[in-house]
Amino acid sequence: MFIGRADRKDQHGAFTLLEITLAMAILGMMALAIFRFVSANVTAVRISTEEGRADAAYASLERLLTDLFQALPPGQGTLMGEPFKFEDRARDEMTWICDAGPGLFTQYAVGHYAVTLRLRPIENSQAMELGVRREAEDDDTDDVPESKAWVPLLTNVKSMEIRYFDPRLNAWVDRWTDRGTLPHLVRLTITRMGSSAPWEAVVALRRTPF
Repeated sequence: MFIGRADRKDQHGAFTLLEITLAMAILGMMALAIFRFVSANVTAVRISTEEGRADAAYASLERLLTDLFQALPPGQGTLMGEPFKFEDRARDEMTWICDAGPGLFTQYAVGHYAVTLRLRPIENSQAMELGVRREAEDDDTDDVPESKAWVPLLTNVKSMEIRYFDPRLNAWVDRWTDRGTLPHLVRLTITRMGSSAPWEAVVALRRTPF
């Protein structure tokens, strides 16, 4: 009689195979939920970091262009701009004439240069690179590779639209051909690859008192 009671006690104190299976299933679901939560947070942090870096790069571009444009000397041929499109994507270009300084991205140069802000394709990619190409005005040769005259500014760019504010028309125009004066404002609209919202900046070519 005593032995039978002990056997029944041992049977009630042990876990059945079904209970163990259910416990393992619950632990597995909890582990999967934790993994997904951590993975989602890591992805969100990575995306946020990448977007933060991109925003910082574009903010730096705006400051750079502001300093550049406001350092341009007024006069004939200082700034010109033309609209372009390729495969239904805006690839506008803007050229200014300057010597060594902010507009040329170097202090070590002699003479006047034509500096063009433009996009150029990246090999084996749908994205393009934004940068400037520098050419000496008195240099008629084409033996200088573009890579030596190219200054990269941004990558992963899809399109760039440039507009100029003409105070005489009180309107934005898509080209600037007046070689006797500068526009009051330049507006850049840049679309990034993988981003639905374009980046836009309006740069004043004249310094304001505040």
